[in-house]
Amino acid sequence: MTEKSTDVTRRLLSRRLFATTAATAAAIAPFAVASQATAQSPEKTTAKAAGRTAGEPGDVRRITLYVDNLPNGQLGYGLEPGKPTIPGPLIEMIEGETLEIELVNNADVTASLHVHGVDYETTSDGTRMNSSVVEPGDRYVYTWRTHAPTDRPDGTIEPGSAGYWHYHDHVVGTDHGTGGILRGLYGPVVVRRTGDTLPDKTFTVVFNDMTTNNLTPAPDFTAELGERVEFVVITHGNFFHTFHIHGHRWADNRTGLLKGPQDPSRIIDTKTTGPAESFGFQVIAGERVGPGMWMYHCHVQSHSDMGMAGMFTVTDADGNVPGHSMDDMSGHSMDDMPGHSMGGS
Repeated sequence: MTEKSTDVTRRLLSRRLFATTAATAAAIAPFAVASQATAQSPEKTTAKAAGRTAGEPGDVRRITLYVDNLPNGQLGYGLEPGKPTIPGPLIEMIEGETLEIELVNNADVTASLHVHGVDYETTSDGTRMNSSVVEPGDRYVYTWRTHAPTDRPDGTIEPGSAGYWHYHDHVVGTDHGTGGILRGLYGPVVVRRTGDTLPDKTFTVVFNDMTTNNLTPAPDFTAELGERVEFVVITHGNFFHTFHIHGHRWADNRTGLLKGPQDPSRIIDTKTTGPAESFGFQVIAGERVGPGMWMYHCHVQSHSDMGMAGMFTVTDADGNVPGHSMDDMSGHSMDDMPGHSMGGS
């Protein structure tokens, strides 16, 4: 089996470092996607982002995903052995393609891989019931398939796979994976439709009980003014949460983008999610509001007061935030938190 994956360095971001580095994370992306373009200015970024779209689905792809232990009893998925992250790597697909994932279990507990939103046989269910779990030291291949919308014989339409989904363990702790999710075994999946607009960066926000990406306070994200930024929001655990981001808004539909001036999609800046729900959207960083430090948080007041709040920092072209000094950015430090990803790519 060959392994095809994007070798992207995961960096840990603190407010002190926002001017010199952007949060990035490994992404498993389809090969049939237009090549990435680096923005030179806000205007050029916006123009380039608007012109970059998802291509046609390709052949079957094969990747390897590893489960490893992390400090403090946590667990994570990773693209390389011994390098797990929370959340796990962003996995992207295009409707119509198939992905084979070999899961290698380097942890000290039985683990698995269960996905939402795509097609799979019972042998790829990731549950003990269907004998698709991986014992310590073993490996197992899961097959995920996607499809475009099609007409059913009765005249109705079968929906396609495109959407913002997620994967997680389904065996650690209990046969529902309660312990695996609590300890960090989860990650984002984005299935795109051919022609979908591609982002410059993707950030993953996972509300997991009273943590965000298993952290308190929540992690921080950084983008440059004019970059097209995608957020993938997932909820796990036992509570409902309300995602809110300051200064930015999106359409409440599949992509978060309007299809035209008459698109009836509701425009929102707040969305409530329950356990196992997920959604995503794209925004232009700082559009009509400029660079600045924009809070994102759970809008259940007691939750945000307990630390479910982070910063979305939008810089100017020189990496600065007008009106803020470096001392203003020295709140959350992620530098000494091994294994925790900012969830960006």
